[in-house]
Amino acid sequence: MKLKMTVPKMVYSAMLILLLVIAGVGWRMTARTSYETAAYSVLESDGPFEIRDYPDLMLVTTPMNSQGSDNSFGRLFGYISGRNENDLKVAMTTPVFMKPEGRDADGQMGFVVPEKVSSEHIPNPTDENVQIQERDGGRFAVIRFSGRTDLELRAKNEDKLRQWIDNKGLAGTDSVEFAGYDPPWTPNPFRRNEILIRLK
Repeated sequence: MKLKMTVPKMVYSAMLILLLVIAGVGWRMTARTSYETAAYSVLESDGPFEIRDYPDLMLVTTPMNSQGSDNSFGRLFGYISGRNENDLKVAMTTPVFMKPEGRDADGQMGFVVPEKVSSEHIPNPTDENVQIQERDGGRFAVIRFSGRTDLELRAKNEDKLRQWIDNKGLAGTDSVEFAGYDPPWTPNPFRRNEILIRLK
């Protein structure tokens, strides 16, 4: 009787362990650690703040409204899924760069083109709303934060970053970029988000 009671417990325990292993493997395969990340070098680190040097990067970009609710991500995902002149599937990378719309410019979302594709041949988009652009390298001040981002959270962290820049005696440009590193299903506390401001 005692043996009969322990066998189901062992089965349930084994099933739970198997499910956790499968979930862990799935998370590993879809988390940001499995993607190529845009290169940069850290010159200074201060808690959530950094000063970084970025090289020139090639991006595949599309117009985006402030909420990102205009299928901008879908257009870029279509490009890397093979909707380009060569029907070439392009690996996903991190981060996704986003520039908010301003008084004189539309918002923009961009995927970083993998280094191997960038060094060989970048296929032209077949969607007229998708373009290949170069993101100029340079020096940036960066703040890193977690959470599910919205306009309020981004503005709050931009203010923190600009205050840090002022306190360091540096000068930043008016433009700002947001960088997101995680798939949508990543829990808020584990998300990696960044605000980047180019330094003069």
